[in-house]
Amino acid sequence: MDKGDNYEVMDISLADQGRKNLELAELNMSALMEIKKRFKKEKPLQGIRIGLALHVTKETGILIRTLIAGGADISITGCNPLSTQDDVAAALAEEGVKVWAYKGETTEDYYRYLGYVIDEKPHITIDDGCDLVSEIHINHQDLISDIICGCEETTTGIIRLKAMEENNALKYPMIAVNDNKTKHLLDNYYGTGQSTLDGILRATNMLFAGKTLVVCGYGSCGKGVSLKAKGLGANVIVCEVDNFCALQAAYDGFKVMKFEDAAALGDIFCTVTGNKHVIRLEHMKKMKNGAIMANSGHFDIEIDLKSLKEAAESERRVRPFMDEYVLGGNKLFVLGEGRLVNLAAAEGHPSEVMSTSFCGQALACEYGVKNRDKMKNQVIQLPEEIDDEIAGLQLTAMGLNIDEMTPDQVKYMSSWEEGT
Repeated sequence: MDKGDNYEVMDISLADQGRKNLELAELNMSALMEIKKRFKKEKPLQGIRIGLALHVTKETGILIRTLIAGGADISITGCNPLSTQDDVAAALAEEGVKVWAYKGETTEDYYRYLGYVIDEKPHITIDDGCDLVSEIHINHQDLISDIICGCEETTTGIIRLKAMEENNALKYPMIAVNDNKTKHLLDNYYGTGQSTLDGILRATNMLFAGKTLVVCGYGSCGKGVSLKAKGLGANVIVCEVDNFCALQAAYDGFKVMKFEDAAALGDIFCTVTGNKHVIRLEHMKKMKNGAIMANSGHFDIEIDLKSLKEAAESERRVRPFMDEYVLGGNKLFVLGEGRLVNLAAAEGHPSEVMSTSFCGQALACEYGVKNRDKMKNQVIQLPEEIDDEIAGLQLTAMGLNIDEMTPDQVKYMSSWEEGT
């Protein structure tokens, strides 16, 4: 472990490779680069301290550079013990960013690093999973009066924040960046779909064609995983608790059934629900020899690993991100220790899709500063025009042009008198 006054990373000598990866990410994040250009000129975040608990990846590094261009003082740690890219963390440390993160963090280090970010007394928090917000609300309420707002990146965090709001426990405004169309309908759908399969493939080097994949959850993430797996030739079964999502899965051509029935049929199982103990020991006992379990939800509780460890006859690591458990004579495999398989075993979402997500984060920070006295202690969604701006930036980055309505069409769309 390498340590400095403002960093703690695995190996600072990895910084050169980190810079190369940041360079490649920047090349594919043109929409965010446009925001960075404007931020550098206008400095909308001048004097604002921003504390981040995000996956420390090359894409996050470009977000950090964008916020710094806007005048912000940044401190960052990871939001999942296995999601940090050590070379990127080293490169950010050499750039002078306050960063505390490494891949494979212990629980003790994970919360110690959250504490370091909190010690910087942020005016804005950026979270992926709500751990930073929770820590502040539970253990550092004295800082809340100086916090302008927070920004939440993922579905799991929004679920937690809405529970806080419902219980009157939320003490500062939270902007639900995840709820931008340019986030959850792009990042969750296209990003999670591709990166989850990438993680499973890197961990196993298996063939998807002809396999049966059981997807637990058919929200935006589950839709993406199912679509990409179908494209690779897998037979997809969807398990859901929501009537409408299950109906969508059926209309999309997937088999829909209870998980207790799917458990004996699957070759691969992937959870993307945001809930806990979706795959339980009773299900694992029904699985066939060689079944593989992976999770792409934010926390490592979707698969009940504790019960599996207690019941298994043996446990061993057979590949870097593939653990074998023998249960009732059958070999079952868990990928990435049950954590986000797309980040534990791969590199997370492609840069292009993270560009629009992080446009949302950057513009949410700017929106928060501009509206600091107008926001209530609620979960807030960004105005639709900001979402539309982000989509327009990405279209421009892709070299695409779209039509505009004529004045007559604009008038027609805002009137009601004209009919057949």
